[in-house]
Amino acid sequence: MTAKKRKVVFCDFDGTITNNDNIVALFKHFQPKGWDQIVLDIVSEKKSVRQGVGELFHLLPSSMREEVVERAIQQAIIRPGFKEFLAYCKDNDIEFYVTSGGIDFFVYPLLRNFNIPQDHIFCNGSDFTGEHITITWPHACKEPCENDCGMCKTTIVRQFSAEQYERIVIGDSVTDFAAAKLVDFIYARAQLIEKCEQLKLPYAPFETFHDIIQHFIEQEAVGRE
Repeated sequence: MTAKKRKVVFCDFDGTITNNDNIVALFKHFQPKGWDQIVLDIVSEKKSVRQGVGELFHLLPSSMREEVVERAIQQAIIRPGFKEFLAYCKDNDIEFYVTSGGIDFFVYPLLRNFNIPQDHIFCNGSDFTGEHITITWPHACKEPCENDCGMCKTTIVRQFSAEQYERIVIGDSVTDFAAAKLVDFIYARAQLIEKCEQLKLPYAPFETFHDIIQHFIEQEAVGRE
């Protein structure tokens, strides 16, 4: 009899755990010259995520640190059901990781009240010591990934053997595309739905984390039949 695989969830942050993309919302607010074209280039995959996000934040002077951090945190809204989904994962022995293309100065504060171990949160770093904000990449791509992700979700996913784990991605956008191609199942919103349809990947749409909990419960019931 084959041992049942343990579920492991890799969950995006911007536009997934939060209702909006926090980086885009931040630049819509401050409106530095040229920001909108950089975003379009990232979304259309003309620029890598690492290149585009790095260029975006370099448009802002480090002297704006306090204003930028405060705005990023204040405008974010956590998607309904997230706290309940974390509890469901804990109760059902499902490993949960935040795999975020977001930045440490807003990801960590916004997750502080959810008791997620810090070594289960992966995101990009920030450096305010220069004239302009510089993004750092502590979780950059490792072979075989060559997508220049910035925060490489595929590198993290590959640390969990497909023979031992049922690997699940929750996400919404371009930063989730590469990881979605590797895993067993995807919970998708927005642009990620289009990619799943295009590549015929197994997925379910969601609007809240309550939807994901319900789908987990239904799949468990099917598995017991």
